[in-house]
Amino acid sequence: MSTPNITRRHFFQDCGIGVGKVALASLLAQNRPFAAAAAVTEKTLSRGVLSAPHHTPKAKAVIHLFMAGAPSQLELFDHKPMLSKYEGKPLPPSVIGGQRYAFIRPDAAVLGPRFTFKKYGQSGAELSEMLPNLASVADELAIIKSCRTTQFNHAPAQIFMNTGFSQPGRPSMGSWVTYGLGAETQDLPSFVVMSTGSGISGGAACWSSGFLPSVHSGTRFRNTGDPILNVSTPQGVDPRTQQDTIGLINSMNQRRLQLDGDGEIATRIANYEMAYRLQSSAPELMDLSLETPATLELYGCNPATPSFARACLLARRMVERGVRFINIYHEGWDAHSDVAGNVKRNAEATDRASAALIRDLKQRGMLDSTLVVWGGEFGRTPMVEASVSLGRSQGRDHHPQAFTTLMTGGGIRGGITYGATDEMGFNVVENEVHVSDLQATILHCLGIDHEQLTYRSAGLDFKLTGVEPCKIIRALLA
Repeated sequence: MSTPNITRRHFFQDCGIGVGKVALASLLAQNRPFAAAAAVTEKTLSRGVLSAPHHTPKAKAVIHLFMAGAPSQLELFDHKPMLSKYEGKPLPPSVIGGQRYAFIRPDAAVLGPRFTFKKYGQSGAELSEMLPNLASVADELAIIKSCRTTQFNHAPAQIFMNTGFSQPGRPSMGSWVTYGLGAETQDLPSFVVMSTGSGISGGAACWSSGFLPSVHSGTRFRNTGDPILNVSTPQGVDPRTQQDTIGLINSMNQRRLQLDGDGEIATRIANYEMAYRLQSSAPELMDLSLETPATLELYGCNPATPSFARACLLARRMVERGVRFINIYHEGWDAHSDVAGNVKRNAEATDRASAALIRDLKQRGMLDSTLVVWGGEFGRTPMVEASVSLGRSQGRDHHPQAFTTLMTGGGIRGGITYGATDEMGFNVVENEVHVSDLQATILHCLGIDHEQLTYRSAGLDFKLTGVEPCKIIRALLA
């Protein structure tokens, strides 16, 4: 769906009574303190550009648990006993082909799996001993073992997974979703980002709105202090002063908006409105004191301590309050050395809360309408990485040819394993799933046809999934 030829500038210039007066009446009726928000922005935020979903959606919200750094599928999901047999020997040249690596030679020795695997649930899903909690909800999961990406390094691979393009500047998945479907809440941002580490290689490009209006960018919630910067009223500023100050700013913005019709000014006005509402909604959201001790125990969450568990619990609370798209980035899976120790640490930090989120959503009747995605930007090599000069041993390098992603909830059939790799875990041999296929499937669960949600920029109609052919993974759909 392309944007119409009639621009915002024409609308603002030609509207006889002026949208400022329309917005003023609406705001006064709601007793809002700012009497100059743009009605067109309210419409875009609330309803999106689609008058209705392209088809009946199963999911209303998405929680993307992004394991940044790329977890080792060979230690977690894709059991390859043959690697133990070949450990210490190079892979056959027929397997590797012409693949080159950044930190290891193609003839590097094979490293066998570091942990044992068992089958779980009625589905018989095979999972590592490092994931006892996710194993307990195995029948809720669709385990996709045949994912593949075109990107080899962290930053472009992370940006590619989130935006469908390997370079910064394109809209992220959350931005496309809110642009198409709009918001279900006016009290919280419809697209929220949380991080449980020191930062990811792809940075803010992973949740940017790109060339879409900036109102669709992800809003970053911080782990400590105010959840959102500059929302709290500065010390010494009383409510009347704040109201008068922001009212003046908005009236000036409104005047410029009526003259120029610049959509970014409308976004600025809407952001002031959202910031005002967040002064009450954000503290209430972040206050976990009303959660039961049983719920906190389920997640393994200490409300006072930033953690992946707390982020998962907050994500559930956000979905309850109408937030549409949530990214949780957990950094630290880049196991160039000591893959066993890396997987153990990160699994201990994420396994319990990941499973708790699924259980919690289900017991509240929310899992059927909430799509949960778990995975990283690529996989890890079957061969060992070792370097005396770099201080590395018993690690695994980046592997774009094959990795695993989990999906559950809104529109996804649980208890299935989809796709397969060869006996060495090197190449996909059954039902390859490209990154754009994952993106198309996520949009489908939300009622969006990835071919039809487009935006015209620089004379071209762009879409999340790009120009290469891709498919919805229909075997995953409930």
